[in-house]
Amino acid sequence: MIYAEGLRKRYGAVDALKGVDLEVPQGTVCGLLGPNGAGKTTVVRILTTLLRPDGGTARVAGCDVVADADRLRYRIGLAGQHAAVDELLTGQRNLVMFGRLYHLPRRTARRRAGELLERFGLAEAADRPVKTYSGGMRRRLDLAASLIVAPPVLFLDEPTTGLDPRSRLALWDLLRELVSEGTTVLLTTQYLDEADHLADQIVVVDSGRVVASGSPSALKGKVGGGRVSIAFRDAGDLSAGIEVVRGVLPGEPEIDRGERRLAVPVEDGAASLIKVATALDAAGIPVDDLGLRRPTLDEVFLRLTEVTAA
Repeated sequence: MIYAEGLRKRYGAVDALKGVDLEVPQGTVCGLLGPNGAGKTTVVRILTTLLRPDGGTARVAGCDVVADADRLRYRIGLAGQHAAVDELLTGQRNLVMFGRLYHLPRRTARRRAGELLERFGLAEAADRPVKTYSGGMRRRLDLAASLIVAPPVLFLDEPTTGLDPRSRLALWDLLRELVSEGTTVLLTTQYLDEADHLADQIVVVDSGRVVASGSPSALKGKVGGGRVSIAFRDAGDLSAGIEVVRGVLPGEPEIDRGERRLAVPVEDGAASLIKVATALDAAGIPVDDLGLRRPTLDEVFLRLTEVTAA
């Protein structure tokens, strides 16, 4: 549903995009990640016809983003970093206005507005001015506006920025529901846990280039197998445990004596955890906590962008 090859964009002397490739299957979520200034928003603006590329090609929902721009705009929805709703109008009037801008008949626009207000939990606030809405309500209304024509492709540029945890989780549930119905989503976000929970595929952009892509689990696998983490009851158990761990695992333990905890990197995950548990039990060393901690998407992101910067 989204395909880009060799996308380039230049602002004066700055190359914002240096040949970005992207492919997103129908009914999936692609998380576009990268540090500030990496080119994420530029990619979104090109794919949504708001910006013309200086090189490369892109197609969304079967439409070329340049040659078929007018037709494409009726097949996509876009929710930007800031809610694009009129604070003086009510929630319902906002959605009806968006429907009319898409040239929906007035009756159809009203019906669609009512459906979306109900779906996004805004029906009771439909007749209130948007200026009385909370931040989470405004974001939900903005997302509803982007769906007024039920587009097959939805672009979300940092849609949960500034939301409290409860509002973020509610928005995640709505996005999962949309995807289950066949909507394709391209999501940019600064919250890596958001991409980890929502995305089927992650594309990491840095300095205008794609530096890595794959599923969250595949990208985590590039960092390593994980770490065996052990918390001991007292300092004596920690000292004895260090020697036991060194005897069964090849990696050098990272030791936090204040917390009476150690962690050691491993490649074979569960197998190493079993080895350590068996050895500690045989040595009669009690532990308060023993587990395998896998790499987080934050660690993957930092590793990938550090390599690029270097």
